[in-house]
Amino acid sequence: MTHSSAADSGVSPTTHSVLAEPTTPVGYGWTAGLSLATLAVFMAFMTPIQILLPLQLERIDPQGKNDALSLVTGLGALVAVLANPLAGAWSDRTTSRFGRRRPWIVGGALAGAAGLVFTAAQHTVAGVAVGWCLAQAGLNAMLAGVTTPVADRVPLAQRAQVSGWTGLMQSFGLVLGALLTTLVVTGVGSGYATLAVLTVVLALPFVLRHGEPALPRELRPAFDARAFARSFWVSPRRHPDFGWAWLTRFLINLGNALGTLYLFYFLADAVRYADPGTGVLILTVVYTLCAAVTAIPAGVLSDRVGRRKSFVVLCSLVMTAAALLLALVHTWPAALAAAAVLGAGYGIYLAVDQALVTQVLPEAADRAKDLGVINIANSGPQVLAPALASPVIAHLGGYTGLYAAAAAVTLLGGLLVGRIRSVS
Repeated sequence: MTHSSAADSGVSPTTHSVLAEPTTPVGYGWTAGLSLATLAVFMAFMTPIQILLPLQLERIDPQGKNDALSLVTGLGALVAVLANPLAGAWSDRTTSRFGRRRPWIVGGALAGAAGLVFTAAQHTVAGVAVGWCLAQAGLNAMLAGVTTPVADRVPLAQRAQVSGWTGLMQSFGLVLGALLTTLVVTGVGSGYATLAVLTVVLALPFVLRHGEPALPRELRPAFDARAFARSFWVSPRRHPDFGWAWLTRFLINLGNALGTLYLFYFLADAVRYADPGTGVLILTVVYTLCAAVTAIPAGVLSDRVGRRKSFVVLCSLVMTAAALLLALVHTWPAALAAAAVLGAGYGIYLAVDQALVTQVLPEAADRAKDLGVINIANSGPQVLAPALASPVIAHLGGYTGLYAAAAAVTLLGGLLVGRIRSVS
């Protein structure tokens, strides 16, 4: 990565407009700080979904655990769909002297941590649902703050490489969270508490060490409620590339959600793995190591050749193959192989797709809001996947049908990326 001599800040507030396209490369420290903050938010997101919520709901309602998990994760994802673009829009309008993004990172981390602690104390499905929704609201405010600096501060020729590092933290977040909650802190309540503390602690280095330009008050538009509400609709007719980028991300993430939502129960009920919690951890480690092998090299190569779409097509084909393997073979060796293949494909996706998305944003002044709209394509599948997965498992071939559906939508998402015209 190119090293910046300008105090690792990436952009000088005194010489660059807050809305200008970035040209100064960011440094190692800036990328590391943002990566830690990204690690924090995804560890807090993914560990409960994969480990803590299934364990907690199995104790509360052993017979209805599948439906309970679908309800809780679906409601939480619905909150995420609303909270992320709203927080992004207000972040775009924030005129704090600390910048537009850092106040939302800190505030979101604190609110998300409080939601996790509240969730840990619940003993009913309804209580868990309320707590998880509160956590999702805070964490999505934090997510709005950590996703936008790449578009704000990283020049185009460095963007996929930096996106590779921050994207990789999504997978490392689950690995670290799984390690902590299965090997170090084994209680459900203590697991939530540990995540809450780490969410705040890991966000602080970026917030405290790396400044950002403040938005001058004269650049903030006067607030109009109707105009503000209308701004969340980004017309695919006026901005077709943004629309296609949204749809391809939605489909690929829907395939991923269908494939991972019931992984704990898949190992227990179909693979008959003796300890599904440990099994999830092992698969996650394999997945993450393979993603680490591909993410940074794919980002570097994409930046060098200036191409994005061919990499997204490649990763969708690889991920489709992994889903088909899970659909056809319900054994532990097959699950290990699928985790490796899926990780390799998703590593490419994490690096390149985020860089592609930043190149189709309609307005510089609305980067966080528009990325929040894009992030609906991340959280929206978490709403839809439970509604689709439960009847598929019950009536359309069980786990074979589930993973076949995951393969189909992932492949479709990769093929549709060709409809984006402004990015090569």
